[in-house]
Amino acid sequence: MIKFAFIFGTSLFQPAPKATTPPPAPVLSVRVAAAPTAAEILTSVQKFYASVSDVNAKFRQEVRNATFGRSDISDGQLWIHKPGKMRWDYYGKKQKGKPLAIAKHFISNGSYLYVVDRENKQVIKKDLQKNLLPTAITFLYGKGDLAADFTPVIDTSGVYGAKSDQVLKLTPKVKSTQYQHLYLVVDPSNSRVKESIIIDQAGNTNHFRFYEPNFKATVKDTYFEFDEKSPTVKNYRIVDGDAPQKPATTTPPPPAGTTKPAP
Repeated sequence: MIKFAFIFGTSLFQPAPKATTPPPAPVLSVRVAAAPTAAEILTSVQKFYASVSDVNAKFRQEVRNATFGRSDISDGQLWIHKPGKMRWDYYGKKQKGKPLAIAKHFISNGSYLYVVDRENKQVIKKDLQKNLLPTAITFLYGKGDLAADFTPVIDTSGVYGAKSDQVLKLTPKVKSTQYQHLYLVVDPSNSRVKESIIIDQAGNTNHFRFYEPNFKATVKDTYFEFDEKSPTVKNYRIVDGDAPQKPATTTPPPPAGTTKPAP
């Protein structure tokens, strides 16, 4: 036994210590990042688009008439190029066996806005010095200040966007006939706008959804120019959108019991 104890140590023959209760583990405080405020989200959106030079994306527009409950849906493509240039191409109705044709263009070269209606062969030209585009559109190419024009709150109604999206409800600081509210559905990973919803004073809704955005696209200046003398619009009616509209004139009917004179 002496040899055994010598080889393995005398501790083998010492009485086992009494069991003791270990001290409680220290409580670690976990810091949870505060959710961004509406103002912070709006600032991030503004910064994102201010940092982008060119954009190409697909879109779907749904316009809903509140009075009649009718909705019209259009699809198309959008191009943006700084400074102040954009183009919206709207597809016409699908025809079996034929490729999609462009039915309408909205082309802004920074100085003029051209609304080209191919189906009705008409072009409306508006001077952007006289007709400023709303901030709800111009922020897409880095112009305008959303925070200066709108008061933002976070929308928790769940009407727009997915659970993972940030949704802002913007109310104009100055009463506007163009919109009662503007909603922005924001991707929290990069602050891009996935959906834009304008609700006007009558309750009508103009809802844009943006798909497959390319923020590294290279778009040439020529894509935003419109040639009024181009052969493709030779037979189009060019309308000055800034000219005062003449009131319609009609010949009143003759009094009852009289005969209308011959022309």
